[in-house]
Amino acid sequence: MKHFLNTQDWTRPELDALLAQAAAFKRSKIGDQLRGKSIALVFFNPSLRTRTSFELGAFQLGGHAVVLAPGKDAWPIEFELGTVMDGDTEEHISEVAKVLSRYVDLIAVRAFPKFQDWSVDRQDKVLKGFAKHATVPVINLETITHPCQELAHIMALQQRFGTDLRGKKYVLTWTYHPKALNTAVANSALTIATRFGMDVTLLCPTPDYVLDSRYMDFGAANVAENGGSLTVSHDIASAYSGADVVYAKSWGALPYFGNWDQEKPIRDQFKHFIVDEAKMALTNNGVFSHCLPLRRNIKATDAVMDSPACIAIDEAENRLHVQKAIMAALVAAN
Repeated sequence: MKHFLNTQDWTRPELDALLAQAAAFKRSKIGDQLRGKSIALVFFNPSLRTRTSFELGAFQLGGHAVVLAPGKDAWPIEFELGTVMDGDTEEHISEVAKVLSRYVDLIAVRAFPKFQDWSVDRQDKVLKGFAKHATVPVINLETITHPCQELAHIMALQQRFGTDLRGKKYVLTWTYHPKALNTAVANSALTIATRFGMDVTLLCPTPDYVLDSRYMDFGAANVAENGGSLTVSHDIASAYSGADVVYAKSWGALPYFGNWDQEKPIRDQFKHFIVDEAKMALTNNGVFSHCLPLRRNIKATDAVMDSPACIAIDEAENRLHVQKAIMAALVAAN
């Protein structure tokens, strides 16, 4: 059975087919690919774009979405095997996933890390628990990666530059945020940019902010297969110089995972990583994007966000189109 947990699990031809179908859905939004079908959207964390676009996407293709928030309008769920469930959790993922599979045709899950121990969080136990016990396809709505955002991002770049993105200089830049955030979007941006053959620069303040080796290794393997390059830089000027794409995201330094009070004085030194007009002037008339939500004048200035170079709204719109393609493909395949 095919899931959509990580784009690395899908071949380039399969990803290209999803993007082509997404482009078709953008031209004509109404279809019947999910007629009589349903999807459970399981949210352990807040959502604006993901929930709205999946609910509308299912509706526009003739399907129905059921939204669940475990611990709020659904029972708290246990994910560890062998646990004596005498705490706050009321039922085990084994039963949850199997029961939902009897009701719906797709299950989609959003579950952020706990931000206490990266060696635990990187196991992605919530998502993998659903995938292990479900008997219907499971979609990743963002856990430690964000594959739906990846496709929306690439679709926006293809709309601007054409389908062949090879040779484009792509800068994935860390930006300041008052608190440490998930590395999911950064992991995904690096993965998909290298998958599509771009020359990727990971710009971050210090080596402590380099991403987990799993995703750096994905990037290296993608470069070997698809061409392009992957480099790490801590120099703002050289990284931005000649860039075609600037993609911004804030994330916490993995060596300080669970010790964020120690990390904060370090991150506070690098507020100048904000994406501003001066930095964008160094690019090759480059485009700027962000997954949203974005704190203006913290991650990027008003001038950058409101400029014609900003494609963040296009990317956000594309979430609707690519997710419809994902749902339609999984229903057809399974």
